[in-house]
Amino acid sequence: MVAGGDGRSARTGGAGPAGGRPLIITEDPLLLDDLLRLCAAAGAEPHVHHAVPEQGGADRGGGAGEDGGRDPAGPVGGIGWESAPLVLVGDDAAGRVRGAPRRDGVFLVGRELDDPRVWQRAVEIGAEEVLRLPDAEGLLVDRIADVVEGIGRPALAVGVIGGSGGAGASTLACALALRAARAGERTILIDGDPLGGGMDVLLGGESAEGLRWPDFAASRGRVGAGALEESLPELHALRVLSWDRGDRVVVPPAAMRSVVAAARRRGGVVVVDLPRRVDEAVAEVLAQLDLVLMVVPGELRSVAAAGRVAAGVRMVARDVRVVVRGRCAHGLDAEAVALLLGVPLAGEVPVEVGLPGRVAEGEPPGSRGTLARFCDGFWQRALGTAQGVPA
Repeated sequence: MVAGGDGRSARTGGAGPAGGRPLIITEDPLLLDDLLRLCAAAGAEPHVHHAVPEQGGADRGGGAGEDGGRDPAGPVGGIGWESAPLVLVGDDAAGRVRGAPRRDGVFLVGRELDDPRVWQRAVEIGAEEVLRLPDAEGLLVDRIADVVEGIGRPALAVGVIGGSGGAGASTLACALALRAARAGERTILIDGDPLGGGMDVLLGGESAEGLRWPDFAASRGRVGAGALEESLPELHALRVLSWDRGDRVVVPPAAMRSVVAAARRRGGVVVVDLPRRVDEAVAEVLAQLDLVLMVVPGELRSVAAAGRVAAGVRMVARDVRVVVRGRCAHGLDAEAVALLLGVPLAGEVPVEVGLPGRVAEGEPPGSRGTLARFCDGFWQRALGTAQGVPA
């Protein structure tokens, strides 16, 4: 059963509509070229004006055509100061924007912002930040890409790690992802253990078409959330990022961080199967997780080993909880195991007779039985209440 209790809200409900187009206000041709280049890098087609446009789209200067270029000939429909999801105001245009209605998502952008009066101009137009190019290019591309992808609340990210060898963490991670997908959640299952057998194998999809971790090893900067999801194999209504059967490829910490961040960006659920050894790349993943479930078999040696694993994980993860698999001998119950480890109890999973045989025959873990019921109870508490994460 899953222990009771309330935590932070994690229900996402998915992301908002994608395809927002930012508004650029500037007459500086060099700055405009920079902003158009950054929009292109983020996959955005901006609207361009010389001053605050009317809500209906009437242009007071230049407009942007459908290709994102400048079109000084006529107005642009469907965009206005208040309706644009993001407004980038060139430092040259701050005076022309003064007096416009206050709103969120306004940034003052320039190439030379050494003038101390720039902060006064930012306050006058209600800008959230002052961005100086080229220093802030990475930040600005991220903000623009958020608009394009229609970012909502991030996914609930749950990691699963074994407290000892053979604890069944991969099985639980696979089952959690399967049950979340069957409950209608957008779900991505990430295999974070390069030395494991492969999460796609557990789901019977080792030959399925799609990208694996080695394809992302050279990733630099931001990874598009939509592009990531569409590139991964789809198995049993969920997306899976696993390892291939080739030589081991080292995925740099920065690439690991970017991929996990992209997986979270469109909402739903992300489940990560974690290795027991916490290196720099695993630490990048742990830092992005809302909850880590540590699976501990019901035996004393496993409890002793889990104590060392918990100590390493808790240095990075914000919330670690224990799942006890099977009943302990020598009078230890699940609550006693959690107390010994100094970790809150997330629940107890009975040993399911016949599960290994069904998995070997091609049935994914969590399809039925006590493991499926445990996962359903977990997600009901994690996603079905205003308080969210189970305690």
